[in-house]
Amino acid sequence: MLWLYLHFPHLLLDHVRRSRENPVATAIVEGSPPQVRQACPLAQQQGVSPGMRLKTALSLVPDLAIAQLKPSQEHVILEQQARWLYRYAAQLVLYPPDGLLLEASSLLRLYGNLDSLWQALIQAASRRQLTLRLATGLTPRATRLLARADRGQCTQDTATLTRTLNQLPLADTELEPGTLTRLRRLGLTHLGEVFQLPPKELARRLDPDTLAFLQRIQGSRPDPQAFWQPPHRFHQHIDFICDVEQTQGLLFPLHPMLSELEEDLQWRQVDTDRLQLTLHHRDGDTQTLSVCRSGPEHRASAFLELIRLRLESHPLNAPVCAMALTVTRFLPRDTPSGTDLLGETFDLREAWQTLTSRLQARLGEQALQQLAPHADHRPERAWVTTPLQRPRKPGAERSWSHPPARPLWLLPAPEPLQQSPEHWLAGPERICSGWWDGRQVQRDYYTAQLPDGQVAWIFRDVRDGWFIHGWFG
Repeated sequence: MLWLYLHFPHLLLDHVRRSRENPVATAIVEGSPPQVRQACPLAQQQGVSPGMRLKTALSLVPDLAIAQLKPSQEHVILEQQARWLYRYAAQLVLYPPDGLLLEASSLLRLYGNLDSLWQALIQAASRRQLTLRLATGLTPRATRLLARADRGQCTQDTATLTRTLNQLPLADTELEPGTLTRLRRLGLTHLGEVFQLPPKELARRLDPDTLAFLQRIQGSRPDPQAFWQPPHRFHQHIDFICDVEQTQGLLFPLHPMLSELEEDLQWRQVDTDRLQLTLHHRDGDTQTLSVCRSGPEHRASAFLELIRLRLESHPLNAPVCAMALTVTRFLPRDTPSGTDLLGETFDLREAWQTLTSRLQARLGEQALQQLAPHADHRPERAWVTTPLQRPRKPGAERSWSHPPARPLWLLPAPEPLQQSPEHWLAGPERICSGWWDGRQVQRDYYTAQLPDGQVAWIFRDVRDGWFIHGWFG
């Protein structure tokens, strides 16, 4: 079986650098006293290197941008990479803090050959501004070691992979320092020399865990893998090197996050109408913004415009040090309709959804209301206002074989009829209702044309006479 391992040597560094529009010298620090764990090429050119104390690094680069991430964040960042890689391969294994393993044998038929798969992964990582080391191997542990030692090759030749693994220095095998010392005293410097020793000799000189580790590398002992399954949600998290104090500063890092969301929705062939943006402030508080759209959407540009409008009306409570984008609601995608040969849409429903979504983002979700029918025969009480809802699918509306004639302009209150109609066009329609709430009506409605040419909806009340209740267009 062929395996392929993706090693991200600067995963934390690549993660925080995505939030800045202009590159600056950046370092990831950890420990107490703090030491440099990762340094970007710009910082390394000025003398900063991994393992250096932070004080020394700052003396070399006074304006060095510093990020200190929690260990728990590393797993979240690695899962973000697993999500996009899952579109290329279904059988994934997470190797925290900075590696992903995939089973490659079953993918060769899909991609045609190993080189096509290799290039597809490199291009995908490049689009996400990730530093990547790839390696193929015959066992999961061997593939991981070759990738981390930067000895990876785009080959599935067994002899070549075995030879490359045998030439791997013991220092690159992640063995314990004490084990390395014992092996060096035996004159062993490369992994192939250890494999040539008799198994009984290895078992006598090494502890059981180390022996099992070497056997899994070689493939003489089973090494089952627990494949990862993506959660049924979309989640992207980003940490800022420098605190963001203005909402405008959040728009640039939102671009790659929303682009990733668009790719995820396209891959799933679904849409969404609700995003949750969580802003983490330096003082520990969080600010959650729910961005809603009146209809399903998947385009990053449409979501970015709504978020921009929402941020304009919700200023930041405090400087932001991190931001997360979450989607848990997925909607089936409707078949596109109303497009021309070039794919340009003329869908008026989509235009209406865009308008209402922008108004809600700027004014608030409850600012827009719509009319809805109410179960009452009295015309003035047959409707109510409700919050704006998604439009129904075509054909979902209630059908009437003979819909009653109703005017588009209903008066706030009936007005007395001052002149006799010239023509009676329709009627009567009797409405007798309201006995249960003390506002009973008994009316006979007609459609009539008045002397001035207007068409009115009039009724005769059994007690009070004739009234105008509305006008037809």
